[in-house]
Amino acid sequence: MRHRCFAYGVGMSDAHLTERQLPGRAEPVDLTDEPFQLSHPGSAEPSTRRAGGSRRRRAILAALAALGLLGAGALGSAGWRIAQQKDADIATPDRVAGLVRDDSERARNTADYLRSGFAADIELDRSFGTVYRDPADERRSVLIFGGTTLLWQPERDLDSLFGLMTETPGEVTGLREVPAGRLGGFVKCGTTSGEGGDFAVCGWADHGSVVMAMFPGRSVDDSARLLREIRETVQTRR
Repeated sequence: MRHRCFAYGVGMSDAHLTERQLPGRAEPVDLTDEPFQLSHPGSAEPSTRRAGGSRRRRAILAALAALGLLGAGALGSAGWRIAQQKDADIATPDRVAGLVRDDSERARNTADYLRSGFAADIELDRSFGTVYRDPADERRSVLIFGGTTLLWQPERDLDSLFGLMTETPGEVTGLREVPAGRLGGFVKCGTTSGEGGDFAVCGWADHGSVVMAMFPGRSVDDSARLLREIRETVQTRR
């Protein structure tokens, strides 16, 4: 297979969650609608003014507390998602989704080429490349490759890989997000070109894995469904 699928120099996300910066000094907050006045004979009762100011203070404090809880909840949700997804494993069984693993020398060489290109400048804990053939049509073999590692920003990394995946003029076009299924993360598909014409390319990324796959002879919608089925068979989490 002469079609070159990767450019080198891929930069994955750095291992730091984005930090929110708080301003060093906050502007004073006016808690009343009018200047504070000492009571005078005949004026409204001081307790009435104090009650009004107290209610305003409580409302402002409640709003600030709600914003604080909202921020903490968002960070907690992100942390839970990372913890859930970060320890991923990917297997390459003999059969998956009606496909059969191709262990011929030609297929192994192609798979190793894809795996090596993918992992050239990406720090992966483990990488793999496999070709699965369709018993019903040899021209519809699926080439799948990728690996496992901790990703802080999986969607950004997946987009970067789509941008670097093929050489000119094999730009990925029509890239769009598709349902990720029960494993979550991000799944996107588009179309690229190579020897033999256009074909679908899809990929997934979560906080523990990133994988790309090529689907000659299949539509984008069929490829998205097939990738989801393959993923739910080959990917597990510890």
